[in-house]
Amino acid sequence: MAQAPPRVAVVDDDASVRKALGRLLSASSFEITTFGSAVEFLKSLEEQSPHCLVVDIHMPDITGLDLQRHMAHAGISIPTIVITAHNEPGLRERCQSAGAAAFLVKPFDGRALIGEINSAIQRG
Repeated sequence: MAQAPPRVAVVDDDASVRKALGRLLSASSFEITTFGSAVEFLKSLEEQSPHCLVVDIHMPDITGLDLQRHMAHAGISIPTIVITAHNEPGLRERCQSAGAAAFLVKPFDGRALIGEINSAIQRG
């Protein structure tokens, strides 16, 4: 019996980024769910938790870093890949301190993201 593909959630307020990442990851045999905000993602956890989360750092209302901190405080453990177009000094370190499995600066190579997702899922 075939094993179900890993579930990956993508949280980004930019619809074009969500669409592009959804296509890339679907083509790489992941089951993808996309969200336009951290609030939408958090509501979805009531039904099902993904194996990995890809989250943009700069979003209105709840940032990717705030989302990581919220999940840690709530005891929600999902390997998280942080993506950003703004590589500010110290941001990588803050995200990793909050538990990020990886930190990628846009634009990034799709293969790099897929590799980081696979590694994060394997590490659990």
